[in-house]
Amino acid sequence: MLAACAATTVLSAQEQERVVRGLSFVGNRAIDGLTLESVIATTKSSAWASRWYLRWLGLGEKRYFNEIEFRRDVVRLILFYRQSGYMNAVVDTSVLRTTRDVYATFRIHEGDPVRVARLDIMGLDSIFDIAKLKRDLPLQVGDPFNRFLMQASADTILSRLRNRGYPYAEVLRNFDSEAGVLRAEVELDAQPGPRMRIGEVVIRGLRHVDTGTVQRVMSVRSGHGFRQDALYQTQRDLYGMGVFNSVNVALIDSVLPQGSVPSDSAVRVLVQVVEGPRHQVRLGGGYGSVECFRVQSGWAAHDFFGGARTLDLTARVSKLGGVPRGSTGLDQLCNPFGGRWTFDTLNYSVGLTLRQPAFLSRSNVASVGFLAERHSEFTVYTREAIGGNADITFNARGRLPLTVGYSYSYGRTQASAGVYCFLAGLCDAVSQDFLRKRRGFGAITATLVRDRVNNILDPSEGTLMTASVLHASRLVGSDSTYEFNRGELEIARYYPIGRRSVFAWRIRAGAILPRNITVAGQGVAYVPPDQRFYGGGPNSVRGYGRNQLGPQVYVFIGDTLAPDAVDSAATARAGGEKVFRGIQTRPTGGNTAIILNAELRLPSPILASRMRLGLFVDAGQVWERGTEIVSLSGMRVTPGAGVRFTTPLGPVRIDVAYNGYPAPRGPLLYQTSATADSVSEIRSSYPPVRASKTFWQKLVLQFAVGQVF
Repeated sequence: MLAACAATTVLSAQEQERVVRGLSFVGNRAIDGLTLESVIATTKSSAWASRWYLRWLGLGEKRYFNEIEFRRDVVRLILFYRQSGYMNAVVDTSVLRTTRDVYATFRIHEGDPVRVARLDIMGLDSIFDIAKLKRDLPLQVGDPFNRFLMQASADTILSRLRNRGYPYAEVLRNFDSEAGVLRAEVELDAQPGPRMRIGEVVIRGLRHVDTGTVQRVMSVRSGHGFRQDALYQTQRDLYGMGVFNSVNVALIDSVLPQGSVPSDSAVRVLVQVVEGPRHQVRLGGGYGSVECFRVQSGWAAHDFFGGARTLDLTARVSKLGGVPRGSTGLDQLCNPFGGRWTFDTLNYSVGLTLRQPAFLSRSNVASVGFLAERHSEFTVYTREAIGGNADITFNARGRLPLTVGYSYSYGRTQASAGVYCFLAGLCDAVSQDFLRKRRGFGAITATLVRDRVNNILDPSEGTLMTASVLHASRLVGSDSTYEFNRGELEIARYYPIGRRSVFAWRIRAGAILPRNITVAGQGVAYVPPDQRFYGGGPNSVRGYGRNQLGPQVYVFIGDTLAPDAVDSAATARAGGEKVFRGIQTRPTGGNTAIILNAELRLPSPILASRMRLGLFVDAGQVWERGTEIVSLSGMRVTPGAGVRFTTPLGPVRIDVAYNGYPAPRGPLLYQTSATADSVSEIRSSYPPVRASKTFWQKLVLQFAVGQVF
């Protein structure tokens, strides 16, 4: 007897030491493997510890085999299948054991499911349209009789009743299932109870925040009809004030009090809060491919002088260490130890914002802010300005919040001499100096947002739509050089495919209607560089570098060569890539843009929990629209693929796109030095020769944090 016990103990110890290197399911069609893995106790070791070509490194988490739990897993799977409607499911196992490893396989015969033949809803004829309600339930006639979906259907009815004013509603579930004939009849019996209104609202836990402030933010009001969603909305809004560590909004009486009748149908609501610190300090830093090293800080005062106001002071400095050398490949990564950087490469912003929730109405939010900034867009422009803004968001809690605001800033936008020469036809130093002067910019904006995505960092389902318009003119305080109308529309849609795959598409389009201004005696339809549209980059058409899609101007900078000598030298060397050497490319942007993206996001076969794959096709173009109608023949299409690594800050992307198009043509200008303001045109169309590119030169590498849309 002792020998048998000792042998069993030794065997059990050996089993505990074996590592689960493989775990698979065979024969499952109705339920995917990831769902089945969540049901059982046996789990596979991480990819670093299970893949034969990786586990020799000794990395990754090892999960050990337990014989008893493995046998129980068979029962767990059978019960789960029966709960899902497959009453005749059979589960067998096969286990390959080595000295230290285990490879387990569950072999499943699902059989035919028991299907719902009849679904009745009782007790709601006077409250809902029963036919429409049935169509909205998770469980439908003809589906496998899934107990989880039956519970979800009851919860759906219960939620709708509580949002119709029935706080003490109940839904009873009845069913008759016959495994022999594979038939089930389901009955959901609803007991609404009395329809009630909000009576007393009790607020507890306040120490510094006044009661009136809390009442002004709350959606729960005495005398209003009861809605469960109003309790949830109140909890979210109070927590969003920033002064409470926790907020709980619930009924004081969890069950219907004895003696309550419809003539006295009032419920009591308890708002329980715990106050936190009223002041917060934020510090942060990071590194970006375009912004290089950056630091930021902030200070916030919540419930500023009462009224649930928030005063927020922020400061940010970026491009500490210089700027990247290029817009694609490894050149887009900032190298603070290579090259020269000075103080004038820094970007900074200092802002002060006062935010007032429940402005004039509980659903409105107003804010006033002041900002001083220096912002530069890679190879395009630098904007320095100081100003302020005021805006109000209507229906902030609804499906379509509308933000209307006014902003005014005083500053200047500086671009290279070649950009001004191309945009406005002003190539002399005097005219360009006029465009670089400081001036006022006043604008009225309106933005409409419809956000129905399930995750702000990595959405997998839903729709996001943004529409915005901007009007700038002397009527709203803007200088004559800032007079235009600008509109932009963006729509993104996400479709889940299975549990971990997503298909997504986006359309982004915009147009600017400029007003002619007079400079140096000539009329120019001028739009400042900081308000124009640009395309290309990791979040646009990925086959092009940042801002490289659309019109371009080429500038030759030299102190000794005369313009005719530069022209002849360029022509003589027009046999390949040498033609671009020493010539700078400057994006000029456009007043019309269309960007189209489609992407399929798939789980990776290795490191599936940390890495995903992406297949995409991007298309778009940026135009300088004149009197002619925009033609879609100039659209550029660049397919590609990439990987996404999951991090706490969102997915980190590495994408490779294929661009087989030649370099865009543009004027070639001559500038005597990098600081000279005057330029002259050498050639009206450049490059003179469209040199062929090798396959590797047609591949464009992009780095970014976050999904492209």
